[in-house]
Parts: sequence; structure tokens; C-alpha cells
Amino acid sequence: MKKMLSLILALVLALSLATALAEVPAWEPFAETVTITVPVYDRSKVGYPAVDDNYWTQYIQKEFGDKYNIDVNYVAIPRGDVMTKYSLLIAAEETPTIMMEYDYPKVAQWATDGAMQTIDLEKFAAVAPTYYGKMVENNQLGYTDINGETYFVLSERPYYNTTYTYLTFVRMDWLRAVGYDHVPQNYEEHKDAINKIIAAGLTDQAPLGLGIPTAAYVQNFGYRDIPVSEAEWAQHSSLGTASLTWYPTERLLRRLNEEYHMGWYSSEFDLEKNSSGAATDQLQTDFINGKTYQYGGYMAANVAWLTAFFENNPEAELAVASNYAVVDGVNVPDAQLRADNPFGMIVGFSSYATEDQLKAAWMLMEWMIQPENLFVLENGVEGVTYTMGENGLPVVVGDYVGPEMLNHNMNIDMTCLVHASKVVGTIEDSLAAITPQGLPQDFYPMLKSNYDQLAEIAAKGNAVSDPIFAVAIESEAEYSASLLSLYQEAYAKLVKCDPAEFDALYAELCQDYLDAGYQEIIDERLAAYEAGQTTKLPVR
Repeated sequence: MKKMLSLILALVLALSLATALAEVPAWEPFAETVTITVPVYDRSKVGYPAVDDNYWTQYIQKEFGDKYNIDVNYVAIPRGDVMTKYSLLIAAEETPTIMMEYDYPKVAQWATDGAMQTIDLEKFAAVAPTYYGKMVENNQLGYTDINGETYFVLSERPYYNTTYTYLTFVRMDWLRAVGYDHVPQNYEEHKDAINKIIAAGLTDQAPLGLGIPTAAYVQNFGYRDIPVSEAEWAQHSSLGTASLTWYPTERLLRRLNEEYHMGWYSSEFDLEKNSSGAATDQLQTDFINGKTYQYGGYMAANVAWLTAFFENNPEAELAVASNYAVVDGVNVPDAQLRADNPFGMIVGFSSYATEDQLKAAWMLMEWMIQPENLFVLENGVEGVTYTMGENGLPVVVGDYVGPEMLNHNMNIDMTCLVHASKVVGTIEDSLAAITPQGLPQDFYPMLKSNYDQLAEIAAKGNAVSDPIFAVAIESEAEYSASLLSLYQEAYAKLVKCDPAEFDALYAELCQDYLDAGYQEIIDERLAAYEAGQTTKLPVR
């Protein structure tokens, strides 16, 4: 009933706004210059321009800012240390006008701590009607409030339950060398193949990369029972706090322990960097140098590590890992995957922003979401950064280097303000747009096959997002950082320990973890769930 009432209220608001928006005058330039600051991820990618000052930040200033007397300044946010950078900005009272993140616990913390101001959605819709209309179309209005007040607007995440832009590549030539003519389709095949690769001496080091987790997200979706308990899901499934004591995490760590003792991972894995997408990532470097079996990342027309891999290994053959290869032997009958949230960026606004700055930020969002502006920002300059294909769709020149070059993943760290991934026509067209170019292999068929697998899993109801809370989880904000450190220590110990000692060690470390604050978090999360203050699992 509550959900139905929310939908009715959203429709009433949308209808009332439709009448009002018809009378909204065209934007006028501000009488005095208004300065806004906008965050942009800094991924420290070698060969790319500065994320806060480049051709495209200057383009936005020229085409949008100058027209309306707005200075648009970008603020670099290290991708691997988002919370520290924001904390420093907040402490210095230099909070960006726009504050945005993909993870709900982070923005919830900012709102609860007073770093964000509440907003009026009617006023937002009057300035940014297209943006607001997308939120209504995507059923996102239910995610705008926390603690009973409106703080957020949300960008779009196309095909959110398939995570199709991330792929893990494996050495198909190594698989052929040990008798496989296909990528392993279940865990037993995967295990057999890796052990044969070790026996054949195809690499002089451990064939798989592993590192200490740098974030709280635990990749245990493939180890959960189907169906998963909704109450347990609400307690433990989180991007904000690692779920050490939950049974899927135990299953994951037990498997890693088994694999470690089969020689799959370096004995010094806990001293190496974990996979973060940075150019200095040791796991990435090992793959590029032909030392390891697999590596994954987000796809775009230009994927620097794939280009570097083929430069170093010109005779190699790659394939895309199956989404089904981790499920056998863990008491689950089918693949289960993490679906992204049904939104992209959660966008809020600094508590220091003036009324004019707020309006200017909303104007930028509305300007960027217009198809003609978004097209230029994601494709660039025709004949330089893209050409038009025979189907009338843009084809990005993935290896172009020059002043007009697009930043990471076709400027996604700027356009994420309106959507989480580039969309071109149909899903097939979108897959073609993110297929890496200029390589010895055509990966489009593999991207399509991977998407089809993901869509099949989603259709079964086995692609599940994390719960979203309508109230702040105070204990999570208090303990999550210290618990991450404890989880990292426990992870290394449990992967490396003698298998005979695993059970006792796990029990001991779990009790320490609960005592250090995790018990308070899961109790608070459970109370919110029982009070109806969370999203629910999809009906199967």
C-alpha cells in the first residue's frame, strides 16, 4: 500500500509539474557570475589529460558556462580514495556544489552529517524538466529521500541488472595448450584448467592474481543460497561494510583458501596491490606481461591495458570468462550475480551552495542531458575522435591521442552526472560502441554473448542489488572504516592458513569483527528492515 501511495503521489506531482513547466521561461544568464564546482573522478591513467582541466572541461565552459554567466570548475576526486578527499573538502568548507557517488551509504553519510542540503523537487523539475522526467520514467523518485527529507536526484543506469560493461578476459591460447577448445563453463572445468596450466608450466609464477581488498564490497553473490533470506540480505549485503560473518563470505574465503594451497595465488599476494583499474596496478601489470591467466575491467573503444597486452603478447588469444564458472560446489543450483543499483550517480548538493549556485548546477545537469550535448561529450569531434558508421551511429576512434581526446571510457566520469554508461541505439549498438578497437581480435561477439548470459541470469531473478535504506545507518558511518581494516587482516589470514585451522580461525575472527562494531551495524540494519525502511528483493 505504501509503495502504491508513493507511485500515485509521484504521478500527481509529475502531472502538476507538466502544466507548470509549459510556462517556464527560457533560462536567462545570471546578472552576476555564479561559480559552481563539480567533482570528477581522477583515475591516474597514464597518457590522459588532467581530469579537471582539459579540452572537454573547457568545452563545457564555453558552450554552457559562458552562455549563462556561470564559471564551471571541476574538482579531481581520486577514484580509489573518494571518502578521504570528500572529508578533506568538507572539513575545509570547500564542498563541491555538486556531490555525487555511486554508493548510497556514502551519500547517506554526507546527508546525515549535514554536508548536503535538502532540495525541493518541484523547483528542481522547473529548472531541469528533462532530467526530472527521466527520474519519473525510471521509477527513481523512491530513492530521493533519507530520514524523511529530500536530498538526492539520480542519474540513469541503462540495463542496470546486467553489468554488461565489465568483462573478465582469459588466456584462450593457454586453455588450448591444455586441451580446452572452450572457456570453462563451470567451476569443475575452471579448476581442472588452472591446475593443468600450472602443471604445463605456462607461466613461471602463480597463474591467477589476488590482492587484499581495497573496498568493503565482498564478491560473494555466487556463494549465496537461492533464494537468499531477505532479512539476511538486508543485514549483510552492502557496499559500505564487508560481511565477514555471513555464510556466503565464509564460502568464498574457504574456496580461496583451497585455491591458494593449490598454488593458484602468489604467497605474497597480501603485499601486492589489488585490482583498482590504475595503471600501476600489479595485477594488471602481470597480465599485460603475459604472466597470468585472467584480468578484468570496464570496456570502451580504447582499453589501454588490452592494447598493451597485445603489444607484449602478439601471438596470444583472449576470450571472455563465463558467468557460470564459479557456482558449482557451493550449494547453489545456478549463477547469482550482483545487479547494479537501478540508478547511476546519486547526486546531492553542498549545504554551502547558494540559491543561484543550486540553480546553476541544475542548469548544467539539464544542459548535459540534452541529446545533442550528450552526443558531443561522449563522441567528440567528427573526423577526429569519431567517424559515422554506415548504420548512422558514431564509431569512436579508440587510439586517438591529441587535444580533443576523450577521457576515461568516453568521458563517462563527466557524463555520469546524467547516466552511468553510454547508450547508442539498441543494446547491440551500445555493445558495439564499447567494443575495444584496433586490436587483433574482434571482441563484439564475446560482448554480446556475455550480455546474453547476464540477461538470462537476470530473467531468472538471480541478479540482485544491495538494499537501499530510507534512514541513515549511524553505526555503519561510525565503524565501516575500522571494520574494513579488520576485514583485510582476516582475509589474508584465512586465505593463507592451514585448511585444518580454517574453521577455528574463522570463528575467532568473526567474533572479533562482531565485537568491533559489526554486530551494531547488522542489528541496526535489521531494525530498519523490520520497520519497512529498506527496499525489498525482487519477487521471484
